[in-house]
Amino acid sequence: MPEQKNTEVFRKLEDWPAIENWRQNAEFTVPVIDQYPDHDYPIGEVQEYTGNNAFRTTSAEKRELERLMLYDYEKIRRASECHRQVRRYAQSYVRPGIQMIDFCQRLEAKTRELIVANGLECGWGFPTGCSLNHVAAHYTPNYGDKTVLQYDDVCKLDFGVQVGGRIVDCAFTIAFNPKYDSIIEASQDGTNTGIKNAGIDARFSDIGASIQEAIESYEIELNGKTLPVKPVRNLNGHSIAPYQIHGGKSVPITKNSESTTMEEGEFYAIETFASCGKGYVVEEQECSHYMKIIDAPHVPLRVKSSKALLHAIEQTFGTLAFCRRWLDDSGQTRHMMALKNLVDNELVQPYPPLVDAKGSIVTQMEHTILLRPTGKEVVSRGSDF
Repeated sequence: MPEQKNTEVFRKLEDWPAIENWRQNAEFTVPVIDQYPDHDYPIGEVQEYTGNNAFRTTSAEKRELERLMLYDYEKIRRASECHRQVRRYAQSYVRPGIQMIDFCQRLEAKTRELIVANGLECGWGFPTGCSLNHVAAHYTPNYGDKTVLQYDDVCKLDFGVQVGGRIVDCAFTIAFNPKYDSIIEASQDGTNTGIKNAGIDARFSDIGASIQEAIESYEIELNGKTLPVKPVRNLNGHSIAPYQIHGGKSVPITKNSESTTMEEGEFYAIETFASCGKGYVVEEQECSHYMKIIDAPHVPLRVKSSKALLHAIEQTFGTLAFCRRWLDDSGQTRHMMALKNLVDNELVQPYPPLVDAKGSIVTQMEHTILLRPTGKEVVSRGSDF
């Protein structure tokens, strides 16, 4: 069993570590842009390149490239600072007994407030995932869902913030019962190992192998049984492109023969899932997450309501992911038939919940990294994780 690490931040719901240069008030009502009027948003954790890329740290040419990209870095850093403050706010009110829909809507309202949401210019990056227990990802409550968070639940809180299309994708696991500490540590260790091994010219196969080794070094005792912990082999990290949460490259969390490498200037979500079940997920349960297919061909729609809904999706969300609650809130309250028609015509992709074996537990941790010319920046890193 590996050395125990402190997961108190994921279990305890008060007294988060003070955030350096904290400029927010106790009510979390000051927009991030007002806290940093000069746009000097906090820089994430910077890890220097090593080996053949060590020269980049002091290269004048690479530093000049970064100077020219500052306008883009400001966007992702503003989004990251918003994410840090919103997740701290969420920890201030999440408790056993809260309805999941209330949990998500309070978080989403605070995100809009702190980022000063303005259409597609800035706002939500994707729907708030709050998947419970054996559900690994892609669950957010639809209206009418009365699910209540329980003391023995394990919740993966996965939400995004975007500014100018630059999306911060960051997640962590909330659990109240300390019996889940080791499996939470497994996904923490997996993600931090993946970050350590990521970088310009890094091979996905090597990153995946290192993550698998880290996660499989853990075990968990549940109901008197000691269970091995394993990575969920059909879930991956991914590159992130402007207004596109999945940018085309997948970062495995298990060993494979993938020879693709990371490149300078790319953004990645380093995302790992640890499970004491099968370590393999399938689509089940009611769908809440959807996204317009980016490269979908033009399809002549015959149903008037489908045309109207597609137009509303394009205007409100563009190519960003959305959920059914958000359609309702935008005025599209009778959207199910039209939405099904868009899915059937392969214009919109559904993303149902992804579940492991019932009774198992899955945990998640995720950070967004930027492969700057001179260093690897973990833009979403905070004093919490």
